[in-house]
Order: sequence, then structure tokens, then C-alpha cells
Amino acid sequence: MGKAAASSCSGSTRGLVSLLSAVPCLACKQAPPPPPPSRAAMSLSAASSEGPPPVTGPGSDTYKGWLFKWTNYLKGYQRRWFVLSNGLLSYYRTQAEMAHTCRGTINLSTAHIDTEDSCNIVLSSGGRTYHLKASSEVERQRWVTALELAKAKAIRMRDNQSDDSGDEDPASQSDKSELHSTLKNLSSKLEDLSTCNDLIAKHGAALQRSLSELENLKLPAESGEKIKAVNERATLFRITSNAMINACRDFLELAETHSRKWQRALQYEREQRTRLEETIEQLAKQHNSLERACRGAPGLSVNTVTRAPKAGNVLTVKGEASDEDEDTEYFDAMEDAPSFITVAADPTKHHRRTDSNLSGASEGRADDWNLEDSVFECSTRSSLDATGKDVVSKKSRRTRIPDKPNYSLNLWSIMKNCIGKELSKIPMPVNFNEPLSMLQRLTEDLEYHELLDKAVKCESSTEQMCFVAAFSVSSYSTTIHRTAKPFNPLLGETYELDRLDELGFRSLCEQVSHHPPAAAHHVYSRRGWTLWQEITIASKFRGKYLSIMPLGAIHLEFHSSGNHYIWRKVTSTVHNIIVGKLWIDQSGDIEIINYKSKDKCQLKFSPYSYFSRDVPRKVTGVVMDAEGKAHYVMSGTWDEKMECSKIVQSSLGSSSMEGKLPKTVYQTLSPRVLWKKYPLPENAENMYYFSNLALTLNETEEGTAPTDSRLRPDQRLMENGKWDEANTEKQRLEEKQRAVRRQREAAAVVALEEGKDYEGYIPLWFERKVDPATGELICIYKGGYWEAKENQDWSMCPNIF
Repeated sequence: MGKAAASSCSGSTRGLVSLLSAVPCLACKQAPPPPPPSRAAMSLSAASSEGPPPVTGPGSDTYKGWLFKWTNYLKGYQRRWFVLSNGLLSYYRTQAEMAHTCRGTINLSTAHIDTEDSCNIVLSSGGRTYHLKASSEVERQRWVTALELAKAKAIRMRDNQSDDSGDEDPASQSDKSELHSTLKNLSSKLEDLSTCNDLIAKHGAALQRSLSELENLKLPAESGEKIKAVNERATLFRITSNAMINACRDFLELAETHSRKWQRALQYEREQRTRLEETIEQLAKQHNSLERACRGAPGLSVNTVTRAPKAGNVLTVKGEASDEDEDTEYFDAMEDAPSFITVAADPTKHHRRTDSNLSGASEGRADDWNLEDSVFECSTRSSLDATGKDVVSKKSRRTRIPDKPNYSLNLWSIMKNCIGKELSKIPMPVNFNEPLSMLQRLTEDLEYHELLDKAVKCESSTEQMCFVAAFSVSSYSTTIHRTAKPFNPLLGETYELDRLDELGFRSLCEQVSHHPPAAAHHVYSRRGWTLWQEITIASKFRGKYLSIMPLGAIHLEFHSSGNHYIWRKVTSTVHNIIVGKLWIDQSGDIEIINYKSKDKCQLKFSPYSYFSRDVPRKVTGVVMDAEGKAHYVMSGTWDEKMECSKIVQSSLGSSSMEGKLPKTVYQTLSPRVLWKKYPLPENAENMYYFSNLALTLNETEEGTAPTDSRLRPDQRLMENGKWDEANTEKQRLEEKQRAVRRQREAAAVVALEEGKDYEGYIPLWFERKVDPATGELICIYKGGYWEAKENQDWSMCPNIF
């Protein structure tokens, strides 16, 4: 009987130790550990564990494997491939679907994990519940352990990222993470200590019972004395263990008390910080109201330009007062402000300065700035032309579209139908759109194409760079009032803009990918340039604002000189998504590189800041040659105009603050206007704030491809003011596209099962090639579209509408 008790104690010890080893973190336990499995279950688990275990990634964040998921009463449990990564549990029908289609995802940070029996797992979050079944108890335990660990980590990440603005002080973040880490480690050690406490008490009592049973047995006298001595030692061990247990219990209570004190202190600091942020926000709003009242006072000029007549006086410009309301979100002034200062040089002096403070690294001659021989003269005249129409226009285009109807938008009627649905499957109404597709918005970047026509005439590559820089900025001028989103193009949708006879260029766009959405664009101009790009839009919702990040490079090549320019777009931010008036800002840096001459232009788009005295929507930059010598200074705003100033001399200014590098001072000649925004047409506020070019983009034309955006029915219905019919048609088109995608996925599964390669969707007019300059895979126009249009042979086009 004593042997049986001893074996029972050792068996329970092994069971508890194995259970503890299966749970990676005692702090993550949600319920007491289950009892040890039966022999039959253990044998079944051992048999099933001989098979291949679920796939684990390089870190502990990824866990993959097969589970059975309950579908309905007809089909019951179906085998699905599950992937656990970054706190999200996603499932697919097959492993091949991981590349393109996710059947469902559940966020573990808000999920409840339950186990019904030896093999079942129940996950519930909000109104969504997954009933899962593993093939064995061991595999079930593996998944439960991985799910609990991922849930704990997701909760920690959610708590650490509760501040959506992302501009928290790094020092406070590190202190908070260190405190959380300390509390977690202490809690884990306390759990271990408590478990050891229970084990000592349990096994000590079992040992005492076993020795008492042995002592009561009828044994020889010598054996009885030995057993009595062992019993005395066991009693002494029990007394010592009880003392240790009491000490551990005292330590446990003390540690829990201090843990609660730390948590209260941390909560107090959080509340104090929240109050401080609210106070600062109220002060900023009051300051904004006072400043606007001061600007509106009589006798004060809003638009003033002060230019110093002599060298050494800094040029200062004041722009229009901002008319944003008090709900506007403000950003602090950026520390990496422009590292140069522009001063006006005396144009009457042609000699070079010989002052000792001039570096001489970037000196020029004032007589190089010759208006009669420079292309800048014609750019000044044309950019100040307010009509925005080409002189040699041969076809009359429309100048109006139907006024935007005043439909009231019931947000709850939209959101209540989206509960429990995937974001990609939520039908967004056209109320948030404008009657143009993303392909047409991409083509709208060519509104100021004459800048590139003038750049062709430049003999100097640095002078040509100035026009390219102005063109890159001009593409944002139409976004200042355009807060509505364009229509997402269907896969295979195209858009052409043939202005070869009128403006000298023709443009073609095609939607080449749907997940992720990507559009390819190619423009050819008979006036000496070609532009091409592939743009993918990435967005990030931050609660108060939405960041839109265009990914992909823009290529521009001039035929005669062979100069090849490459640049990328900056980040667009839509503010006041939830409450307040929507407004758009552009921020970031653009680096334009001439891959032939190695000239560079660094443009900085300054984000709007309430605390900054700079002009809103300011853009500054410097044009440099391959040796880093500065030639021109670019300045202006992305919503109004861009100017260029030729650098005569450069010097290093004195450093006003300790530890900061001195700014470079550029002495420049008078600025020349390269680009100025065309005024909006009359009644633009009722026509979605479209420009003159935008009004013509959706105008019907004969001979276009059947996949052209002009033929998209929901977009046409919206333009005509029939929004209800447009919503119905939009849902039909999206469902049709999903059906085609499901057919494509089925074909991919069949090809995978047969061991064949499946290429997927292939664009019709573009092909993927490696760009030699950037090394990226990019869609490049392969030809054939304009020939097909000339022959009116569209037999190869898919039926997408």
C-alpha cells in the first residue's frame, strides 16, 4: 500500500510538471489546470503526436496547422488550414489560398477561449464564434497554449499602443514597457512560488501518511526503529517546510501589495498625463481663436510679402490665414526644418564676394540669370495664364457636369449592415465617392503637362530639374478641396486620355492587380518625353486621421537628352475622419534623381502645424548637381505656386544653438514663377471641386475600349445624380468581380492539385519587368492598345461591366 501511495505521488508530480511545461507563461493562465488525462487519452495523444506537428515560424508569433471547423448542420466539421500570427487567427480552405484569399479572421485580444471536451476549442469575439476540433488531445493542448500566449501578447500590444497618435515620448514608452515587464516577471515568479507551495504541502502530507502506514505494520524490532527514525526526520522536514511555506506566503502577500501600489501609481500618472493633454489642447484652441480674431481686425493686411532690397536681409513671406475650424488636429513643428536660409542678392553686382565667411562651395554669376536666353521667361508667362486652356485646342470639351445632389447620409443605416462582416466585403455607398475612378485621378496628374514640354527645351540638366520638380509638386494642387474618394477600379479596367492632336500626348492606365490594388500608367508625348509608373496605395487608419501612402516610383525620360528622372510621392493625410470638417495635408520628402547626370533635387513638404509660423502647405528644396553643388532654390506651396531662385553664392551661417549644425545661407537672385495653379471653374463647389481638366475626364468618347472607366455604369449614374441606382449597380459590379475571382481561385486549386503552375491574372496592355534603375518589378506598357483602337479590335478585352 505504501508503494502504491508513493507511485501515486510520483505520478501526480510528473503530471503537474508536464502540465507546467506545456504552459509557457503562468501569468497567462485563465483557469485552473485540468486534471491529468486518462491512459486511453494519453495513448491516443502519443499516437497522434507521432505525425507531423503544426508548423511554427521562426519566432513564437506564428503557428500554422490543420483544424476542423464547424460550418453548418449539413456539412458539419470541415478541415481548414489555420494560421496564428500577430494576435490574429485566420483560416483558409487550403494552404494555396494563403496567397490570395482569407476566409475569416478573429482578433485574439478581445476573444474568449474555451475548451468543451478533450479535442474541442471554442473561440468567441463579439458576435463571431468559431467551433474548432483538433485531431487529438495533445494537438488541442498545443493550439490552446499557442492561442493563450498570442492572446496575452495581443492584449499587451493593444495596451501599449492605446495612444493612436504615435508621437509619444520614447523615454516614457521605455519606462512604461520596463514597468510592465517587471510586473509581468514578478507575477510569473509569484505563480511559480505558489505552485511550489501547494506541491510541498501535498507531497509532504502524502509522505507523512505513507510513513505512518509503514509504522503501523508488524515488522521486526530493528526495522521498526529505523522506520521510527525516518518518521522523526520526516516530521522535522515537515516542520521546516511549514516554516518555509509561511515565509513564502508572507512574501506573496507583500509582493501583491506592492504590485497593487505600482498599478495605482501607474494609473495616477496616466490620468495626470491625460489631464495635461486636455489642458494643452484647450490652450491651443483659445490661442487659435485669439489669433484669428487678431487677423480679422481692421487695418491688418492678411497677405503681405516683404523682400529685402539689399544682400544680407532674409526674405520673409506670409501667406493666407488658415480658415480651419477649432476641431482641426494640430501637429508640432518638425525639428528637421529646412537646413538653409535664402537671402536676396544684389542683381547689380556681377563680381564675386570675397568676404571671409563665404565658403565658395557654390558660387555663380548673376549675369547667368538671363531672361532673354532662358526658358524661365516663357514659363513665367504661361503659368500666369489663368485660363488653363491650350491655345491650339481643336475640340470643344464640356465645362460643366450635373450639380452634386444634396443627399443626407445616415451613417447608422450603413454601419448596422456592416456588423460582423469583413472589411473588404463591406459595400461602401457612393455617398463617399466622387464620379471619377482612381485611374482618372492618376491621369489628372498631367494637368500641368506643359511644364514637361518646357523642360524639353532646357539645355542645362539642373535647369531641367527645376521644371521636373515643379511638375511633381503640381500634381497635388487638385487635392486641397477634394476630400471624396475616387471609385476603386475593377481588375482589368482601363482609362485612356488621347490628347495627341490637341496637347501632344496620349495616356493609358490599367488596373493590373486587385489585392493589393495597383494601377499601371504610361504617357507618351510627341513633344519629347515619356512618363510611366505603377502605383499601389497603402492606407493606415489612426482614428482621427487617415494616412494614404502611395507606393511605387514615377519614371520620366526625355527623348533628346536621355535624362531619366525618378521620384516617389509623399504621404497624404485626411484629417477629422470622425468629427469635424475634413481637410487634407501633404507631408514628407521627395527626392528626384536624374540617373544619367546624377543631379538631385530634395523637396520637403512641411506638415501643417499650429505652432509653426511658416506658410501653410509650404514646399522647399534645393537642386544640386552630381558633385553636391547647389544651383537653384525651390520654394512655394503645393496648392498655389512654385518659384525658382538661382543661387549666386553660399555661405555657412553662425550656429545660434549649441549642438546644432549651422545652416547654409544661399544668396539668390529674384525668384521666377515656374508654376501657378489654374483657378477653379465657376460653380466648382457644386461639381465636386473639379478642375477644368477633371470635368472632361469622364466625358463620353467614341472608340474607347469596352473596359474604359467612362463606360462604368455606377460611376455614370452617380455623375448624373442617380445615387440610389448607382449604389445598386456598384454592388452588382463588385459581386460580379468576386465571382470571377472565385473561378480564378478554383482554377488555381485544380492546377496545384495537378502539379501545374498557375500564372494567375495577366494584365492585357502591361507586362512585368525588372526596372534596371531601381531593381524593382514594375508593370511597363508592352504596346498594342492604340493599334487596337485604330482597328477597333477589342476582342481580347474581358467583360467586366
